[in-house]
Amino acid sequence: MPSVGQTGFGQFVFSRRFVIAFFVIFMAYPLSLYRDVGKLSKTSAFAVVAMCTIIASVIIEGPRIDPELRAERGSPVVLANTGVFQAVGIITFAFVCHHNSFMIYGSLRKPTLNRYFEVIHISTVIATVASLIIAIIGYIYFREKTQGNILNNFPQDNLLINIARSLFALNMITTFPMETLVAREVIDQLMFRNQEFSMKRHVIITTVLCALCLVVGETVCNLGVLLELTGGLSASFLAFILPPACYIKLCSGPKLSWKTVPHWLCICFGFTVMVLSTVLSIRHAVVSQEANGSCWNVQ
Repeated sequence: MPSVGQTGFGQFVFSRRFVIAFFVIFMAYPLSLYRDVGKLSKTSAFAVVAMCTIIASVIIEGPRIDPELRAERGSPVVLANTGVFQAVGIITFAFVCHHNSFMIYGSLRKPTLNRYFEVIHISTVIATVASLIIAIIGYIYFREKTQGNILNNFPQDNLLINIARSLFALNMITTFPMETLVAREVIDQLMFRNQEFSMKRHVIITTVLCALCLVVGETVCNLGVLLELTGGLSASFLAFILPPACYIKLCSGPKLSWKTVPHWLCICFGFTVMVLSTVLSIRHAVVSQEANGSCWNVQ
């Protein structure tokens, strides 16, 4: 007797397109309708728990994986290669939280600068430690075979890793509304600044943003290239260019002085990463058949 997943209905329900559409429509979209980022505190707590579970699963299952899937013994440790600038773009994208800063500050029960700095520093330290753990351990196991998503290095029938994959997907769904909230706020402020709040406009903007993201999720297979482009183009600007440029603009005294040298160096580094990462990512997307593959044929 064929399993449910092998039937016509099962293939449709468990297909990539249906799963993405289901979770976006019934989970990400309702959460995105919140106006206050503080309402997402429970989903953020779930994301932290999911992150810890994913790290634990990689640590536990790494030594047990089939030797054929792991790096060969004696494989050299390469600290940097031709993809270093794309990697910087992705890492920058992961740590960019500047666009959430004002909303995070406003969501505090007692919004003071000291409390805000404490939240930002603790969050950044936790994210850094988690990233270093999974990056170092994953690279030790797989070396040159390491994929953009470390979970893809493990076999599809690994129970614990499959749980981690499910938590990773739910993690993306729970963090998605935070980005939607910022994008909606920016659109509302730019286009309807002098108008009163309208629930109809609120729902329409949210619906359009979620629909556009759903279209991208359904049609793009290789999210690694997408992250490289997003990180290289926008995250580099937000992280390395805009903050020091604002400081130089607002500080008193000459714009070119020893006091502003570090900020000019940071801007130059940001433009270097932005240009190289974007150009190399586009080149990789054009050359790679995997990046150009359509997801409409993927079940």
